Amino acid sequence: MSIVAELLRVNLHDVFGNRDAAQRRAAAAQAFSPDVAFTDPEGAVVGTEALLAKAADLLGGAPAEFVFVEDGPAYVSATTGAQPWAFGPAGAPVVRGIDVITVENGVITALTTVLAEA
Repeated sequence: MSIVAELLRVNLHDVFGNRDAAQRRAAAAQAFSPDVAFTDPEGAVVGTEALLAKAADLLGGAPAEFVFVEDGPAYVSATTGAQPWAFGPAGAPVVRGIDVITVENGVITALTTVLAEA
């Protein structure tokens, strides 16, 4: 598995899909550059702490049965990856999107989340 594919997995499951704050922080420290740029429909933030706050807010506001799942194949190149995902109760997602990452020196330097139109 390529580093880009692994980072897509870590981003989805170990950071944004992980409800344990300590584990989420440890995964983010390994996967993201300290000055990672994160953009989603709500706006843009810079830095691992800001990204972790976004993940905590998302998970804290979602019911306990909501999980992230891969919603199609990952697309990867040497420095870019994209992963479609779904979020909601297992088998009944309420939102779908795609994460696009830029990787430099083995870490994510930029993450963009795009949501599917409802």
